[in-house]
Amino acid sequence: MYPREELDEMVRLWLSSNRECERLGDWRPLASLYTEDATYGWNLGPELEFMAVGRQEIRDIALGQEMGGLDGWRYPYQKVLVDEVAGEVVGFWKQVAEATRPDGTPYEVAGIGGSWFRYAGEMKWSWQRDWFDFGNATALFVEMIQAGVLTDGMKRRMERAGGRPDGWYRLGTVPVALWDRP
Repeated sequence: MYPREELDEMVRLWLSSNRECERLGDWRPLASLYTEDATYGWNLGPELEFMAVGRQEIRDIALGQEMGGLDGWRYPYQKVLVDEVAGEVVGFWKQVAEATRPDGTPYEVAGIGGSWFRYAGEMKWSWQRDWFDFGNATALFVEMIQAGVLTDGMKRRMERAGGRPDGWYRLGTVPVALWDRP
């Protein structure tokens, strides 16, 4: 499908772009690495799915609204697997907060999350689906709330999430099937 060297270069570009966005506390610039008609989604349990359809929604909603408040968080990739036959990439990452516990250890979501990408050529993704352990993430956020270490941005993000803004759908009503692979 695509030369392995091209896929490896896309992974390098993605990882370096992620590190720069983490440094800036703004993930919206990553939108330039998606095709105009790309989709990006994830599931949040038996009732809710998120889906951004198109580069603009990916920029504004997935990378802007949904990642808003996560400044100071890092998402170091632990392992990346490349399938050059299918043109797909799977990356496993952690979620690590800038805040630390009194013993100096960082607040980190237990377990591991990941992203599954489909490459479209020309250094662009056409499709991305994420997964993460919602139970462990919730437990960590509760711990951080109790410790009083949430940033103001994260508090605002959590308030917004309570109302499920744009991009969130009841299971079965998402405009693009979450795991469909066109």
